[in-house]
Amino acid sequence: MAAVDDLHAALRDADATVATAESLTAGRLAALLTDPPGASKTFRGGFVTYATELKHTLLGVPVSVIETVGVVSAECAAAMAAGARERSGATYGLATTGVAGPEEQEGKPVGTVYVGLSGPHGETTTLLGLSGSRMEIQRDTCLFAVDELLGLLRREHRGVR
Repeated sequence: MAAVDDLHAALRDADATVATAESLTAGRLAALLTDPPGASKTFRGGFVTYATELKHTLLGVPVSVIETVGVVSAECAAAMAAGARERSGATYGLATTGVAGPEEQEGKPVGTVYVGLSGPHGETTTLLGLSGSRMEIQRDTCLFAVDELLGLLRREHRGVR
């Protein structure tokens, strides 16, 4: 996939690495990022934190975030991305959390997705309202996350592919 290859090239050009923290994508983002040969030069590793308590114990998402705004939230996505970055030693952390279906979660409808991105300049999150099957929501989330980090790298490192 061209976007994934472009992302790895941009990470190499920036002398940077990435780690993932996934909930609704259940490891699909890490699988996508490790598909190209040579991915180990820029991919540090990933955390699949499907269970709520693992978001806290493995990624350091504050219990207060989980209890007050929930795991389907911008705050959780940002904390997951920061946790992946810090705990893996990566330059960037990418996180996915939300509702892939078949039922709503925390009162949020299917297709509510947050993508978190953590880097040297802090954390950002994006709310997506996706539709389609569970598999399509997971796929589209992964593709968006790749594009989000690639766009950031291109903005931060002018001249990067």
